[in-house]
Amino acid sequence: MKKLLYAVMAAATLFSCDNQLEQVNPNVPTLASHWQTQEQAFAGVTAIYNGLITDGAYMRTFPAFSDNRGDDFQGDSPAVYLELGGQFTIPETAGEVQWIWRDHYILVFRSNQVLTYVSEMGEEVLDPDLKNRLLGQAYFLRGLAYYNLAITFKQVPVITELPKDDNDYYPETASEEVLWNQIYSDLSMAQDLLPVSYKNVSGADQGQVGRATKGAAIGLLGKAYVYRQQWEDAKVEFEKLISGDLAGTYSLVANYRDNFSEVNENNSESLFEVQFSTTTGSIWNWTGEPNSNWKQINGLGVSYAMDGKGWADYLPTRWIYNEYKQERTVDGELDPRLLTTIASYEPEANSVLAYGEPWPFATDAIYPRKYTNDGLGASTDLAMEATGGINYRVLRYADILMLYAETLNELGNTAGAYQYIQQVRDRVKLPDLATTKPDMTQEQMRDQIAHERALEFAIEGNRIHDIIRWGWLYKPEKLSLLKEHDSDFNTWVAGKEYLPIPQSELNNNKNLSPNSAN
Repeated sequence: MKKLLYAVMAAATLFSCDNQLEQVNPNVPTLASHWQTQEQAFAGVTAIYNGLITDGAYMRTFPAFSDNRGDDFQGDSPAVYLELGGQFTIPETAGEVQWIWRDHYILVFRSNQVLTYVSEMGEEVLDPDLKNRLLGQAYFLRGLAYYNLAITFKQVPVITELPKDDNDYYPETASEEVLWNQIYSDLSMAQDLLPVSYKNVSGADQGQVGRATKGAAIGLLGKAYVYRQQWEDAKVEFEKLISGDLAGTYSLVANYRDNFSEVNENNSESLFEVQFSTTTGSIWNWTGEPNSNWKQINGLGVSYAMDGKGWADYLPTRWIYNEYKQERTVDGELDPRLLTTIASYEPEANSVLAYGEPWPFATDAIYPRKYTNDGLGASTDLAMEATGGINYRVLRYADILMLYAETLNELGNTAGAYQYIQQVRDRVKLPDLATTKPDMTQEQMRDQIAHERALEFAIEGNRIHDIIRWGWLYKPEKLSLLKEHDSDFNTWVAGKEYLPIPQSELNNNKNLSPNSAN
């Protein structure tokens, strides 16, 4: 299969909007000369995907700041804002906050360009099925961008059209209802237009992996409904994947670690992942306008890697490490997710190496391993050109199963939730939950699901968003537990669970409102 490559594309689709100061870059086509051919339509969609691999999107800062705010991760960096981000005290002037905002609105702007101009292309330019696929990808990627903005900043402007005059450059902050309805709308449109896969489509995208699919749109829509506790709506979406028309399309891979390495990428468990590669480019893809020399490197490995092997910006908490040791497999062994997620010295599991060398730290030291190259044959993660190729998994089938179990429990079918949790547990050979903890109440099952999700999705950017949607920060007994898990929560105050709206945006846009974190 052909992997979707992001970098080779027309830069015209990136920032070609009118402004009061009109300067023409002779190396960049204008809108007047663009959006005329099928190739330009493809380039426009590729431009959206390109926005996923910038620093404020999935290259580094967005997942890192999500991880850092959970109780499974802590900042351990001389870069002060990385510490403050996890302590809920980051100022609105921090560059990292601006990068996340900037790069997600780049995704929105590029999506809006495709939805505007590709929609206008006739059959003489685009085959109708191909046109639907291109528009479906734009709807999905805009929906993903707004979903990330919603869970990160809570309330943001909703922009669905290209600017027509100067006033359009100063959008108002939308209500949460408007924002989430836009997410639902975009993802619903995407699932109607997208194929299940690109194996048998007719066109230049035939056989390509990494493009958004119908299953990705369904899964993310279900997850969005869960975030807003719209359980009946979520159930409808998840059942399309589990027992409906798409049943059997996705399945758990046998080896949990295949989800976090360059081995077996875009596998049967992956609904959507961001494509990274070490084989292209000479210009770093931290941000900016991509071109044919742009790299496609994932920066998480070097950021998460242990002392001497990377920047060591973060550490897992002792709580999540201990949580993996609460339950043994049916063979009496450690939960195998521990040593995929955390690098630790575990002689009983024959884990005594770091990057192929004898463990060089105190035997009680722990470091992140997930999304690093520790144990995958590399001697370091500092050489990003060689080690930054791990795709970022945005949505896995394991998440669908766990969210469906949670949905059933919230709808009163606690007994029905067991089997879907157990599918995830079976992969790592944990005992039958129905035997070890039979007949749980709804509240007991909620706590069990929280435990199961912590183990399955640690250091995957999920934990803080789970904590927020469960309302734990506003429940004294749960907040007390979070403080025990991670001392960063000692400095949390109401409203600060979200990142603040960047001060530069507030300064530039008189119609933009601060949020509770400002």
